[in-house]
Amino acid sequence: MSETQRILLIEDDPAIALGLCDTLEFEGFEVEHARTGHEGIAAARRHRPDCILLDLMLPDTNGYRVCEQLREGDPVVPIIMLTARSQEADKIRGLDAGADDYVTKPFGVGELVARIRAIFRRLNRGARSEAPIEIGDAVIDPIAQVLKRGRSETKLSFYEVALLKLLHERGGQPVGRDEILDRVWGIEGSPTNRTVDNFVVKLRKKLEPRPDEPRHILTVYGIGYKLVV
Repeated sequence: MSETQRILLIEDDPAIALGLCDTLEFEGFEVEHARTGHEGIAAARRHRPDCILLDLMLPDTNGYRVCEQLREGDPVVPIIMLTARSQEADKIRGLDAGADDYVTKPFGVGELVARIRAIFRRLNRGARSEAPIEIGDAVIDPIAQVLKRGRSETKLSFYEVALLKLLHERGGQPVGRDEILDRVWGIEGSPTNRTVDNFVVKLRKKLEPRPDEPRHILTVYGIGYKLVV
């Protein structure tokens, strides 16, 4: 029997926390709840959760700062940011702080559970013999989840690795945003969903020598993106 997956919820709103804890436990997850950023950081260090749900607005500090500290302690654990802010700049800031995904309040609990399950499917599916991906002067190690350029190494999230792998598999052919959402995140696309675009912005900062003038991850207008190695 598979081990129960542990989720750490960092959320100060009692009503939201109670509803999420009940739902996630009903879905078979083990849930620990922290009410402040500092409690959440301490809980993550003690229990090493399999996934973290992090509210952006906390009473003692903001979620960006908490996310950065969580990443310092564990560069791999998936972090989904829960935010009432819908501005694209706020979402990009969250991704830059180390979040793997975000859900904007008010959100459907079913969508959140689907995203969590998609995360675990991709983690469990990860093969141990994946070949490195060479893009320009960079080499991506899918197993270690790092981008190497010379002697420098940059940590990648599993979503970033999955996105690069999908684009690389297509051999320079365009891949649509809806297919990327389905294949990488396991969710359906919508006209307002900018998840893919925001992740491409973040990934270009790590991969491209000049992110504002990308040479590798190229936009195919009206479709999505393609990878040029």
